[in-house]
Amino acid sequence: MNACASELRDGMRIEWDTPITMDDGLVLRADVFRPIGDGRHPAIVSYGPYGKGLAFQDGYKTAWEIMCRDNPDAVSGTSNAYQNWEVVDPEKWVPDGYAIVRVDSRGAGRSPGFLAHNNARENRDFAACIEWTAAQPWCSGKVGLNGISYYASSQWRAAALQPPHLAAICVWEGWADNYRDSTHHGGIVCVFRKNWQDMQVKTVQHGVGSRGARSRITGELVCGPQTLSEEELARNREDMWADILAHPLDGPYYRERSGDLSKVNVPLLTCANWGGQGLHPRGNFEGFMRAASAQKWLEVHGGSHWAPFYTDYGVALQKRFFDHFLKGEQNGWEHEPRVMLNVRHPGEKFVARSENAWPLARTRWTPFYLDPDGMRLTLEPPRAHATLSYQPLVAGLTFRSDPLSTPTEITGPSALKLFAASATTDADFFIVLRVFDPAGKELVFQGALDPHTPVGQGWLRASHRKLDPKLSLPYRPYHSHDEVQPLTPGEIVELDIEIWPTSIVVPAGWRIALSVLGKDYEWEGAATTLSNMKNPMRGCGPFEHDDPQDRPPDIYGGEVTLHFGSARHAAVLLPIIPPG
Repeated sequence: MNACASELRDGMRIEWDTPITMDDGLVLRADVFRPIGDGRHPAIVSYGPYGKGLAFQDGYKTAWEIMCRDNPDAVSGTSNAYQNWEVVDPEKWVPDGYAIVRVDSRGAGRSPGFLAHNNARENRDFAACIEWTAAQPWCSGKVGLNGISYYASSQWRAAALQPPHLAAICVWEGWADNYRDSTHHGGIVCVFRKNWQDMQVKTVQHGVGSRGARSRITGELVCGPQTLSEEELARNREDMWADILAHPLDGPYYRERSGDLSKVNVPLLTCANWGGQGLHPRGNFEGFMRAASAQKWLEVHGGSHWAPFYTDYGVALQKRFFDHFLKGEQNGWEHEPRVMLNVRHPGEKFVARSENAWPLARTRWTPFYLDPDGMRLTLEPPRAHATLSYQPLVAGLTFRSDPLSTPTEITGPSALKLFAASATTDADFFIVLRVFDPAGKELVFQGALDPHTPVGQGWLRASHRKLDPKLSLPYRPYHSHDEVQPLTPGEIVELDIEIWPTSIVVPAGWRIALSVLGKDYEWEGAATTLSNMKNPMRGCGPFEHDDPQDRPPDIYGGEVTLHFGSARHAAVLLPIIPPG
């Protein structure tokens, strides 16, 4: 098939490899799916690096099989011939009068150029693609953005550039802050980006050519007609991991690659996954709280990272939102409650509930104190001074509440205050919010990627303890990450640790627990694998923190001591939601 070929297939007009010229003369390639005929239609645009010609079924085999098994409605009502990782299925949208535009980002798939992620060049490209789409004779001039993960997080940055024809965005599980949400958790580098570039980016870089996949539909090479050497490919892409290690503090490098939420003013629907700890949900919640948009909605769900987007529930939600803002339909969306939660219960059960604010306005912010006497979580602070020490690379400390007398809902962000000293000049804190049944078995959930995810997690490097006073809230400490404040061995420091938002209704008779660890949480059962993930998952998914350059054991293996007493009330502030 020739580039920019047009054909009628499955009730759609499809234009393959449509050229979109950027301001520097580089030509990106897009596939366009639209209704047959001469009408003008609103468009849904996605822009990303995963190869628009690579079938979901081929590139993400185990994820596809899990979705088919657990969410059959996600693959029903469609031939699935055009399914592509993390973007809308055109067969579910074109019949309802939408044009779908899938753009291979610069340097990826069939688009040439230097492959660099999330930077200013890519953001300008995305904005240019939005305006190109709006100018096409088949477009109504209204453009929306939709997609998961990469195709979601990029929306924050594109929207901040305020392209004139951008009418609405649906950010489905997409981080906003490159540093805090993605590359560094509490200042600790996360190895996900290193493995992600190897597994999901290099494999579809433009120039892989005949060493890569072919499109199931067109037979064309997913990564373009050229086949470049490994040396040429390396010269044509950034070394993302080297750049991350070279920038241990927040600053211009990460700000360029983050969405300026104060400049996001279009109608938005931000959709988070309770189980997405380690990458996306923090950005979805922060985006809702801090975006300048007057018309904004937050939805939160559970389940896997990929399937809910394609289910009947997910598609119907997205269409109601876009029908209103892109088509002008008076479908009552403007009266939809601003917060739509699927509250989590044990056994992978979720109960839909509407709210009007985040965090919930009726939250009872309740401190649970860490009591070293009996390793308990209590509602009364301990008075006697005490200390507890642990070897951070060997084991940590876990504090448990008494069995709960009534069902207790925890929904929202949490914050932990500790008083700690290290035998070395630094220490890393890995915080895990946990729940145990009456038999002492831990409750874990199907996370976005890992099927054995704990209730909540937070992180902090002690030398990054400096807070931003303007953005910090009692329930969400916000760290500046702009300077290193080394510890003096043995000196006690006060630490405020952010625990990402979560939701769980804990049954009566069960216990809430909090673990203070010096390394990543590990579930006690067997590890799980996904075809697109480099390493087996043991509770944290691919979001681990074990880079030896970032965490040399002579510093981060030193004994840590927690201090307790009347002047040092260590406590976790939990968002308890009253019934009714």
